[in-house]
Amino acid sequence: MKAFLFILFILVNSYAQEFVKSNTCKGCHPTIYAEFYNSSHRKASTFEDKIHNAVWNLHPLKEKGTYSCAKCHTPTDLKLLNKLKEKKEALPVKNEVQTQEAISCAYCHSIKDIKKHSKMNENIVTLKDKVFYSANENNRDLKNKEFKDEITLFGMMKKKSGSPFHKIDYSNKNFYTGKMCMGCHSHLQNDNNFDLCRVDEKGAQDEETNCISCHMPKVKGSSTSIKITKTHRFHGFASASKNQDLLAKYIKIKFKQKKEFFEISIKNEASHNLFLQPLRLAVLKVNVLRDTKTIKQENKTFARIIGKDGKATMPWLANSEIKNNMIKANERRVVKYDFKLQENDKVEVVFGYFKVNPKMLKKLKLENDEESTKFNILKSEFFHSK
Repeated sequence: MKAFLFILFILVNSYAQEFVKSNTCKGCHPTIYAEFYNSSHRKASTFEDKIHNAVWNLHPLKEKGTYSCAKCHTPTDLKLLNKLKEKKEALPVKNEVQTQEAISCAYCHSIKDIKKHSKMNENIVTLKDKVFYSANENNRDLKNKEFKDEITLFGMMKKKSGSPFHKIDYSNKNFYTGKMCMGCHSHLQNDNNFDLCRVDEKGAQDEETNCISCHMPKVKGSSTSIKITKTHRFHGFASASKNQDLLAKYIKIKFKQKKEFFEISIKNEASHNLFLQPLRLAVLKVNVLRDTKTIKQENKTFARIIGKDGKATMPWLANSEIKNNMIKANERRVVKYDFKLQENDKVEVVFGYFKVNPKMLKKLKLENDEESTKFNILKSEFFHSK
């Protein structure tokens, strides 16, 4: 019995402890920390994300004092999560965790596994103190990589590996396939058992192409100041919110001219639908440049609109899709323009998106917010007629 109580004491207190602060990681990982600091992970709380805050302000659970978004938007705030578990009033309070550590470095690198549920998955976090998971193809069998400062070649060269501040577990397969992202990015259902968003989990099984390879591509710069490397995984997290230019390579635009019309095709080479968040609106803009004239073609939009009784609603009320013409995974969407091109015409093609569908701006009181109203260009190309 004493042994059981001792184990229980350890588990409770391990969960009660705060995660190591991200600015602690900055000492050895300055480049990665700088990327993280400007990322949507660091800015995931209601205090840093204006769009998330606008949706939360309308959510009926706000009046009930239950911030149900905490599991994914602020999982580092253990005090808030404990209040949710105890079914006490649990509303986010502006503090260092909410503004600087919403989804922290230590939290993500502590995800041991993912537990599947119908509504949304759950992150299983390790209780080992100062042991963090990471990926390293050359050391993937090492479970407790410790710091080593070795002297080789008769004392002429020094070789460092590991970290003097924590152990590293390279053996977690989830950090190679991207499955560790599926706790929060797999799916989310509301109380009507309706999918607000869902990703095909096949995209988190292959080690060559997965969530990490696309949204955290390898970029120039060392991952740590202890052992200098040429590249590191980008920790700014390319998404519709930040660093979307890194995702542009997965969009392919083609032009085909016919006698009486022309076609523009958009190929989505991602393993999931182009945009998953139902607030997004993708737009294809095409102009024909003829001499000094700009002949604007009709904009084509792509969206997944959710709602109830045939009308768009807020996510918690939705029980059906009102419209869904979003470009699917690996789909090539062809758009026809009934316009006869002349010789030497130039066709300008711009493909981009709004983070918030303009029809929702007033409802969310975001009409004057620059980020919400901005048209973000993913790709722009010119084609010449024959």
